[in-house]
Amino acid sequence: MARYLFGRVGQALAVLALTFTAAFLLLQVLPGDAIMIKFMSPDMGLSADQIAEIRASYGADRPLWERYFTTVGNFLTGNFGISIQAGVPVSQQLATNLPPTLLLASLAFVAALILTIILATVSNMVGMEWLRAGLQALPSLFISVPVFWLGIMLIQIFSFQLGLVSVISPGPVERLVLPVLTLAIPISAPLAQILMRNIDQVLAQPFVAVARAKGASRNWVLWRHVARNAIMPTLTIAGVLFGELLAGAVVTEAVFGLSGLGGLTYQAVGNHDTAVLQAIVVISALAFVTINLIVDLLYPVLDPRLGTKVGAAT
Repeated sequence: MARYLFGRVGQALAVLALTFTAAFLLLQVLPGDAIMIKFMSPDMGLSADQIAEIRASYGADRPLWERYFTTVGNFLTGNFGISIQAGVPVSQQLATNLPPTLLLASLAFVAALILTIILATVSNMVGMEWLRAGLQALPSLFISVPVFWLGIMLIQIFSFQLGLVSVISPGPVERLVLPVLTLAIPISAPLAQILMRNIDQVLAQPFVAVARAKGASRNWVLWRHVARNAIMPTLTIAGVLFGELLAGAVVTEAVFGLSGLGGLTYQAVGNHDTAVLQAIVVISALAFVTINLIVDLLYPVLDPRLGTKVGAAT
């Protein structure tokens, strides 16, 4: 078990290292210069020597390899650098903008799982075939809807038409309802499709027929035997899609006017603020890797057969 744990943690650290390196190199070759964007304005009246001093103070005049290792060392100590445009530590900006985005993504993730379970359960418990076919077709519809369009439609329907959710001076809970649904509905689509297909495959296994022959009801077999076997691939996809939630939150926050990483990312891209963008990429990768690591560690718990194999391997 220890070897399995260290192996998964090692893979997670390798992914973070590769993500950090790729993001650093790509940000360095992008056209534009945040220092020039901010300080080359004629209104500031700075000379070339003064601008050179500013570049030196930010370390922008150092060789690429030196900046890379300096940035690595700073990140390992929790120092994400200074935002050139804002003139404040990036960690301070993250402390303000990261919690709202993580809250939004986490709530959307939970809502997506609830929608997934509802769709998969109803499609397998309803006796009418036409209704089952309709429920199984819903995920394809959900996944094809653009996030920004879905957000606008939800505002139009639930705020302007039905008046159920206010978008003008809403409360702290009310303001999250529509953004959470906007993120959860598309994510629930692939999860529901995979869970439905896995349930059908497990229901066709011989052990299910044996359980039914012993007098067990379909619903009892579904929850007692089928669910655990069908949930494993769904968890894997759920971990992968959590990263998409963070990316979708950028668009969703813009649609609903929420403060978070979305607005911070938009400003950083426009100003070519590489320190902020580097931190956002690493934080997003850390969240993605952490969720997938948790899923990997849950495998032996959810499936005792995997736990036996892992124990035998160690």
